[in-house]
Amino acid sequence: MDRTTSTQPHAAPVHHGPDGTPYYLTPTPPLAAPPAVYHPAAPAPMAYSPALAPTAVYLPAPQPPAEPAPARDPWPARLLAGGVALGAGGLGVGYAVQAVAAAAGSIGGLAALGVGAYALAKTTGGSGGRGGGQGAVNVNVTVSNRNR
Repeated sequence: MDRTTSTQPHAAPVHHGPDGTPYYLTPTPPLAAPPAVYHPAAPAPMAYSPALAPTAVYLPAPQPPAEPAPARDPWPARLLAGGVALGAGGLGVGYAVQAVAAAAGSIGGLAALGVGAYALAKTTGGSGGRGGGQGAVNVNVTVSNRNR
């Protein structure tokens, strides 16, 4: 493998001016004279006339007060706001009624459970009649037939 040729670029030669500023030169084309440093020309000074001096402040001439425009009745805006308020009020009432109905339903359900539990606790073993106790039943049957 030949290592004499390289694909990496060579560093450009550096020329230093009289004030020590470096100038990077390329090998081609050769320069006829050393490069010169560009110094832009100084801008022309601003010339102000006495009427346009930068310290002068110019205020606009005072204007007479303008008459205010006649006020308009914003009836569409009022109608819209009223409709929105009515709709929001209706939603609020609907939610309140729904909450009351849910509370009443839950209270009614609890009351029904309580009554059922009370009824189960106070009933007897199914014998019925007076006393409600369990035991023998006395039965008296009297049959009379006059035609005999």
